[in-house]
Amino acid sequence: MQIHSMWDDYPTLKKDLAKTLDLMSSSINLPNKEIEQTIIELFHSGGKLLRPAYLLLFSAFGKNTDKKKSIALAAAMETLHTATLIHDDIIDEAEVRRGVTTLQTKFDKDVAVYSGDYLFIVCFKLLAKYTDSLRSIKLNTASMEKVLLGELGQMNTRYRIDITVDEYIQNISGKTAELFALSCFLGCYENGGSTKLASNCREIGKSIGLAFQIVDDILDYSQTEETIGKPVLEDVKQGVYSLPLICALEENKAFFEPILMKKDQMTDEDTRVIHEGVITYGGVEKAYQLADHYTQTALDLIQQLPNNKANTKQTIFDITKQILTRKN
Repeated sequence: MQIHSMWDDYPTLKKDLAKTLDLMSSSINLPNKEIEQTIIELFHSGGKLLRPAYLLLFSAFGKNTDKKKSIALAAAMETLHTATLIHDDIIDEAEVRRGVTTLQTKFDKDVAVYSGDYLFIVCFKLLAKYTDSLRSIKLNTASMEKVLLGELGQMNTRYRIDITVDEYIQNISGKTAELFALSCFLGCYENGGSTKLASNCREIGKSIGLAFQIVDDILDYSQTEETIGKPVLEDVKQGVYSLPLICALEENKAFFEPILMKKDQMTDEDTRVIHEGVITYGGVEKAYQLADHYTQTALDLIQQLPNNKANTKQTIFDITKQILTRKN
């Protein structure tokens, strides 16, 4: 099992993330052991484990930190995240995720759909076993609803050349930011943090999630498929227009419209032209401006966390700055 190298400077957290992955793996029990092993391989495929890491970090701000419970909740959040990735891969018809053959490619779409659904159940089983109150389960249910509404919102805006920045933000607020927000909230609240403090933690997570998704979308225009582990600009062919392209469209719709009208018939040369056009018309630069706004919001809110956990507070600040200011 390989934990991402970004956690090498945080040995205690790295150890807890390893325990989180172990619990996730031991929670999978399927009759078909080949499918079971493929899911477990996806767990261990080198993801950054940001959501469980934030949950574990924010658990320090509770009055009664329970390490065993926090690891279980972290496992629930990452299991839920993995379920959304499996469903994403089905929609995107992706063949590879983090260098591992996707479930839908290795088996078929039916197996992948049911595998993703199964992980939702595993998530709720962990929550039901380890949470102190129904409130967290209700919040998780509401968060899952927001995640799915974000996905549906993204599908509803497919191939829409007039999609706005506000619509994009609304979609990623559910699709990505909600799980970051929930992770930060649960870490604090389920370890005895006050409702007010936990709500502040949730706002931090939301800002982190928004900035993270924007930066991730920007990287499609600055990295290769080999570097980021997923098809570059494949989303454009699928009609999913991210912030850099939306900003560039606002600047010169006439340049992009004839190419985008080809929809899934776009060629590699078409995507190359789109790529260059987004850069030429300032899409990447404008997207970075919004990412910087949410990054600064998150960092400012982190600075307002209680000072009685100064080391943890600094760790959260450093990690957040690291992941949200990546330019490559």
